[in-house]
Amino acid sequence: MALTNRIVVFGCVWLGLVQSLHAQTEPNEIASASDQFQDAFYESLTQKGIENYDKAVLSLEKCQVLEPNNAVVYFELGKNHLAQKEYNRAHEAFQKATELDPMNRWFWVGLYDVFYETKAYEEAIPVVKQLIEFNLDYQEDLVSLYMNTQQFDKALVLINELNDSKGNSELRDKYRAQILGQGKYQSAEIDRLLAEIKSKPQEESNYLSLIFLYSDQNQDEKALEVAKKLEKNIPTSDWAQVSLFKYHLVANEGIQATKSLLFVLASPKVESKIKHRMLNEFLLFIQDKPQFDADFDKAVGLLVQDPIVAVNKEVGKFYQRKKNAAKAIYFYTKQLLLTPDDIESLRLLCDLYTETGQFSVLVTMAAEAVDRFPLQPQWYYYSGLANNQLKNSAAAIAILESGLEYVVDDKALEINFYIQLGEAHHNLGNFSQKEFYFNKAEMLVQQAQKK
Repeated sequence: MALTNRIVVFGCVWLGLVQSLHAQTEPNEIASASDQFQDAFYESLTQKGIENYDKAVLSLEKCQVLEPNNAVVYFELGKNHLAQKEYNRAHEAFQKATELDPMNRWFWVGLYDVFYETKAYEEAIPVVKQLIEFNLDYQEDLVSLYMNTQQFDKALVLINELNDSKGNSELRDKYRAQILGQGKYQSAEIDRLLAEIKSKPQEESNYLSLIFLYSDQNQDEKALEVAKKLEKNIPTSDWAQVSLFKYHLVANEGIQATKSLLFVLASPKVESKIKHRMLNEFLLFIQDKPQFDADFDKAVGLLVQDPIVAVNKEVGKFYQRKKNAAKAIYFYTKQLLLTPDDIESLRLLCDLYTETGQFSVLVTMAAEAVDRFPLQPQWYYYSGLANNQLKNSAAAIAILESGLEYVVDDKALEINFYIQLGEAHHNLGNFSQKEFYFNKAEMLVQQAQKK
């Protein structure tokens, strides 16, 4: 599991590279030694820059001879060994650097890099604790280290502290859920949340966490109590209504469920996915309760601007599957009022008018569709079908012949065209033409069966 706050050190941290050489008194000798050190050190940087790590190490070893207690030399040695994945040598070098200068943050970072790359998470923990002294952001790394070493008690304590001081984060929430998935931690967490709610009654997140825990343990009554307490203490809480909605449905409390639903659907804080789930649950609840139709209409109206889901159309499909043609037609019609060019809704509506024998409505709708979408043959078919059923056979033939030229690679539709043309000619007494089109339809059916 990736740690969250590793820092890559670029360049060189040079702290006091030029030091006085002990037991030397002649200024020219001191200068000479200093020059040798600087030349070797800069050579190491040059070689490291072109990834000649072996040569960089040789230059740094010269520096060691000249200044055996220079922490930066060991730090640079550590970086070169780490680049070559010589982890033991890198560890020794960074460790020595921290011993010589424990107040330099970057030396500890180098040591942490070694433990991170080798997945030595236990060894990394005391190093990260040291880094926290420099930067509190490393507490996030410590959480991850506790998780990787399965020290869940410590991880949960630190997660709660960070949530209180910094607010929740996606990763910490993920870790927290992972820990609380283990039953032995849930009881203590429930006690903590109850205490938090008592001391901080306006902190919404504690109620939600407790509702989740009780629900996870199938303690629905306790979860409901918490949701009601949330609603009482924070009347404006959208999430209280999200929780209460489910319980109202289970208790067959339709009026209260409607109130919660409309409250949530009007909220900008609740994500669209949750709103659609609630609407679907309400739809299942009211399908045999017509007294809630007006409320459902109002609920759908709150979601019609959703750019992803065409709510009226999806509700129409639901009722069509349930064989409730009247309600399906109602919602498809509402969808077309919002999006007149919704081809799927238009086709589904034409199918329903056909199934329910509403040919007078169909003939008008199909004619309008032909005008708006003249290159799409299905509207010619619906128009021909409707005219045939209304005994307007000549009009049916004219519209079907016009549309037939647009049928491409759709054998099923082509067969239906021929059948309607055959019916129209039959109605007019043109029996030879009737047989001609019926035979063409039969030939295509046989070809399809052979495939």
